[in-house]
Amino acid sequence: MVTIKVDNLVNFVSEVFSHAESSTEEARRIATYLTTANLTGHDSHGVIRVPVYIRWKKTGSVVPNQTPEIVVDTPSLAVVDGKFGYGQTVTPVAVRLGIEKCRKAGLAAIALRNAGHIGRVGDWAEMAAAEGLVSVHFVNAAGSLLVAPYGGVEKRLSTAPYCVGIPREGQDPIVLDFATSTVAEGKCLVASRGGKKLPTGALVDADGTLSEDPHVLYGSYTPDGPRDHTKGTGAIRAFGDHKGSGLAFICELLGGALTGTGATAPDRRFANGMLAFYIDPKVVDPANFFDGEIARYTDFIRATKPIAGVDSVLIPGDPERKTRADRTKNGIPLPDDTWAAIVNTAREVGVSEVSIQRATA
Repeated sequence: MVTIKVDNLVNFVSEVFSHAESSTEEARRIATYLTTANLTGHDSHGVIRVPVYIRWKKTGSVVPNQTPEIVVDTPSLAVVDGKFGYGQTVTPVAVRLGIEKCRKAGLAAIALRNAGHIGRVGDWAEMAAAEGLVSVHFVNAAGSLLVAPYGGVEKRLSTAPYCVGIPREGQDPIVLDFATSTVAEGKCLVASRGGKKLPTGALVDADGTLSEDPHVLYGSYTPDGPRDHTKGTGAIRAFGDHKGSGLAFICELLGGALTGTGATAPDRRFANGMLAFYIDPKVVDPANFFDGEIARYTDFIRATKPIAGVDSVLIPGDPERKTRADRTKNGIPLPDDTWAAIVNTAREVGVSEVSIQRATA
């Protein structure tokens, strides 16, 4: 395991993307969002994605320095085409538009289509919550077949994230952010690179055998080589049996089909689609009952007597807050295989050995 200081990691990853044709601003933006995912403990959406992003850029799946296009624009609704730009560039444009419309109308809906990987969806819920807005996000990944629907063994769904953000006065927002699969694909990536092991039975092989071996998803691979989920014989399982599978199906239809990105299919170009709703609590609740009731109910949940082996009952966002505080102070831990893959990618795009050494100083 190697531990990298937060600023060092942001600077290093910025340099990687600057060497891969992104503007200085875009490179810094990508690096900041990826590092923030690591800070919150979402390593699956953090800097482990650097080799994947650069591979997508080389194959043309993602395009640097894109300006998204607003193709439908009404007072309370818009459709934004990301034109396959990096998600960290095009998604903030769509979210800001949703915030602006919600401020004026009290309610807004934004359909984002054809975005590069948008990263940790919680970032966008936090962005809205910082402006005092509730947000709900349905996301899919066209071209990313990873998950078997309940009762099946073949890949038919993306990991189809779902996210809700709720602002709180004077406190961090409540953010529920999860893949509708048992684990995000990034967690399989982390496990395959020497990180945290997968939960028992997170994967299912073609013969119906449950497994937690990343080779089921990726096939054979070298420690620091690429991972290709089309090479494996199995799939990730949907969480919660038919309930998680059903929610994933809805994310595909709303985040994918309705936005124009398309529900996932084997012949589609990779892209994220996101349908997001924004609600202004001040319009819905002029008496300001909402915030006090959030506080009361949060305390009520946390006061639950825990079962054996559990220290305390948490609410969404509690583990992320704890991890963020720890890693901001002590640095971001990365498995050796993960760091080696990032360094190899840095060398491929022309980052100097001096910069590589500086990152771990």
